[in-house]
Amino acid sequence: MRYYGMAFVLLYLVVEIVALIALWSVIGLGWTLLVLVVGSILGLWLARREGLRAAQAIGDAMANRKVPTAEVTDGMLIAAGGVLLFVPGLVTDVAGLLLLLPPTRSLVRRRLVKAAERRSPGLKTARIRSQGTVVDGDVVEEPRPSDGPLVIEGGTVPSPGEPRS
Repeated sequence: MRYYGMAFVLLYLVVEIVALIALWSVIGLGWTLLVLVVGSILGLWLARREGLRAAQAIGDAMANRKVPTAEVTDGMLIAAGGVLLFVPGLVTDVAGLLLLLPPTRSLVRRRLVKAAERRSPGLKTARIRSQGTVVDGDVVEEPRPSDGPLVIEGGTVPSPGEPRS
């Protein structure tokens, strides 16, 4: 187990060094340093903005009695992007910035959800059920006449924000 951890760190260092040297050889040292600084500043600004949006989306979903699965997943991906920005290096900065941008984060979220649902099919059922309308009610046991059809009586419930009649 220790060997894989050390191999991962070594691979990370090699990839970051190769990326920095490649960028340096193309645009020069000064511009490379500028790219790193501007990327970090832009990333921190994006992380703050998108983090606040995700927190607000979670609050809105909860207020509307919706299960905030996509919102929580977005929040976790934004947090991961923020962590990647704090790890020094060009490749991690680019990966962090990509996770902070809504279009790429949406792609990653869909892939993560599909992978999780493949591993645990119950998650797909829960996601589908969470997107439906929630109906509050009570179960009343009444004897059913054996000679006739089952009759279910009920009424409609207005959506949130819709006036009751």
